[in-house]
Amino acid sequence: MKLYYFETLNPRKACAVAQYLRVPVEFARIDLGRGEHRTPEFLALNPNGKVPVLRDGDLALWESNAIMCYLSDAAKADLWPHDARQIEVLRWLNWDACHFTRHAGTLYFEHIIKPRLGLGEPALANVKEAMGFFRTHASVLNDHLRGRKFLLGDQLTVADFAVGITLPYAGAAKLPINEFPEVERWHERLAEMPAWRDPFPVVRAAA
Repeated sequence: MKLYYFETLNPRKACAVAQYLRVPVEFARIDLGRGEHRTPEFLALNPNGKVPVLRDGDLALWESNAIMCYLSDAAKADLWPHDARQIEVLRWLNWDACHFTRHAGTLYFEHIIKPRLGLGEPALANVKEAMGFFRTHASVLNDHLRGRKFLLGDQLTVADFAVGITLPYAGAAKLPINEFPEVERWHERLAEMPAWRDPFPVVRAAA
């Protein structure tokens, strides 16, 4: 298997799961700054021109949540459960995409990606709106996590990898997670995993 990635949010999810499960994947870095995601070869893998993409034989699978589930199955793991818990995982994956990371991702973009790409100052209206929504949904998450180790109680799942993915960047993205102690506690537990702290392979410069 080959996993195409860049050091941004959605590839981080897929890389973290691959590292956590020790799936024997070959990592292939796609340099977005150089436009490698717009080449005909890459667009043949993902017509959306985005990373991550997982190549397994004739299968070219895109969308990070689907890739996480596929990797779990490939490793015969239980991060993507195949019983009644699956509905609960789906609920959190959808909630995250529509609410939590949707708005946290805006703050990540405005405060981290725009400066990195030289796209100017953060748009204050976007920041204000996203911050309001982030606080609303972080409060929901904070209440849910009270008394739980992970989103599904004692079990780590792909939902944790998805919902928590902006939190390693909380300082730079100016996410006010200090206002949500249960979210902080949960993320500290995730950060105990080396695969969460350092999900990306080391890219070595050519000699």
